[in-house]
Amino acid sequence: MRVTRFAPSPTGPLHLGHAFSALTAAARAEGGVFLLRIEDIDRQRSKPEWEKRIYDDLRWLGLDWPAPVLRQSERLPAYRAALERLWAEKLLYPCDCNRRDILEAASAPQEGGPRFGPDGMIYPGTCRGGTRNGPMPEETPLRLDLARAVARIDGPLRWVETGEEAGPREIAAEALIDTIGDPVLARREMGTSYHLAVVIDDAHQNVTEVVRGRDLAEATPLHVLLQRLMGLPVPDYHHHRLIRDETGRRLAKRDDARAIGLYRDEGASRADIRRMVGLGVGR
Repeated sequence: MRVTRFAPSPTGPLHLGHAFSALTAAARAEGGVFLLRIEDIDRQRSKPEWEKRIYDDLRWLGLDWPAPVLRQSERLPAYRAALERLWAEKLLYPCDCNRRDILEAASAPQEGGPRFGPDGMIYPGTCRGGTRNGPMPEETPLRLDLARAVARIDGPLRWVETGEEAGPREIAAEALIDTIGDPVLARREMGTSYHLAVVIDDAHQNVTEVVRGRDLAEATPLHVLLQRLMGLPVPDYHHHRLIRDETGRRLAKRDDARAIGLYRDEGASRADIRRMVGLGVGR
């Protein structure tokens, strides 16, 4: 049975890009199960009023999903258990570097200037030699030692893409060392990170096809690596086109002018929204 999910963060209004992604995920689940997940690990920016708006907007679009809805803020023990396992295997290390520290280290002449990957600026490894003994530290950012992690993987990373350029994908695990660097798996005051939480929750919810925007395609090899490290199933990945404004920029939470709720207030119908994002009228 096909299982897809739409996983917004309640940090602002849903816009046309979210509508396209949610409708695409629901369509891909035809005959299966479409899930809603609330990714609220950013406890400072996540607000109950935005979560309520998510439910209202999606129901107005004609979508429904099984209850109860999984909320990541209620899943912290599961993320902690995964981190404890990786820590025990000495694949994590604490890192107190801030963005300025990373920029300065990455800008050193021997580093050749900062480079960027799916986790932002590629970390130059400043704290990699720190202690990994004893209990896992609390409230301290933790990074995955990618070189050590890759050494645990037998063979290339493989997954299946089901989007416009559908087909099997394969990449040497070693390639991630230079293109991603050591990603953060536990952020301060969150207890986890997007990369870790999304992988654990997709497995927990038996998601068979991850539907998300092309802007997240670059993170897929890292997610497959984490799945391999933790013995989790690897779902298919469907990376869809992005909805952009008149200047060609992809829409973001700050694009309130394209919020679904605003279109609703102005009298738009769900069929109007579907046409705006290039979908058929549907139901």
